[in-house]
Amino acid sequence: MLSFFRRAWSSAEQLNGKTVLITGANTGIGKETAKDLAKRGAKVIIACRDMEKGQEALKEIIETSGSDNVKCMKLDLSDTKSIREFAEAINRDEPKLNILINNAGVMICPYGKTADGFETQIGVNHMGHFLLTYLLLDLIKRSAPARIVTVSSVAHGWGSINLDDINSEKSYDKIKAYSQSKLANVLFTRSLAKRLEGTGVTTYSLHPGAVKTDLQRHVSGFLYVVMMVTKPFFKNPAQGAQTSIYCAVEPSLANETGQYYSDCAPTSPSSAAQDDDMAQKLWELSCRMLSITWE
Repeated sequence: MLSFFRRAWSSAEQLNGKTVLITGANTGIGKETAKDLAKRGAKVIIACRDMEKGQEALKEIIETSGSDNVKCMKLDLSDTKSIREFAEAINRDEPKLNILINNAGVMICPYGKTADGFETQIGVNHMGHFLLTYLLLDLIKRSAPARIVTVSSVAHGWGSINLDDINSEKSYDKIKAYSQSKLANVLFTRSLAKRLEGTGVTTYSLHPGAVKTDLQRHVSGFLYVVMMVTKPFFKNPAQGAQTSIYCAVEPSLANETGQYYSDCAPTSPSSAAQDDDMAQKLWELSCRMLSITWE
């Protein structure tokens, strides 16, 4: 079920001296998250595929937050070459990275493939962020205490991981492919938490709520009808950003890791999202597909 409940949460927590990286922060909840964290004193790096839109967002974030300690960098999560070049620049130029927010994503889009031949939704939403996190992890560990926040969706509960056809080449259903990618986000967060025990780096996945953003431009059919009926109850992007911000800054979460959140509170994910055997198999498959070794 879609969650329309608004749990009031606010915090005066400051992030002075901290560095934050947010993917897909040129629009929607990513941009609102960037505004909030910049207001809290963090250095904020917004990573965007479209640099023209990124520069427009950068100007808005600086004006709204009153902070000029914000910069925009090019990152195309559908291309591992772009991800590697971006990570190389971050590792070279940034002395620390305290908060990584894997926010960018595509939703219920027509069938397509990334530059590396992955189905677009699993490729961008999961594989892109999996590789990015891997490449930045040493820097994040050196910056501990640090947090890795991955934006998933309630749609993860409709999904299953098809290890034999992860790229939906045998058959393609755009809703199933989206749900699979969002389930992968939750399983990745759980697996990552276990691997990072004792490092001071904690992980979080979340459902932002039903939010009015341009992510829904590909929605059609029955789901479009449902969306039109329920849209008056949708959150605006600022409201939708609250759980991302909560996971990034809430002091009480410092010793929590690997959990799933909605409306600024821990929430039980689907049973499939708690399958550690599947999480391990997905981890191994992701490493093989990305040609990396990550124990």
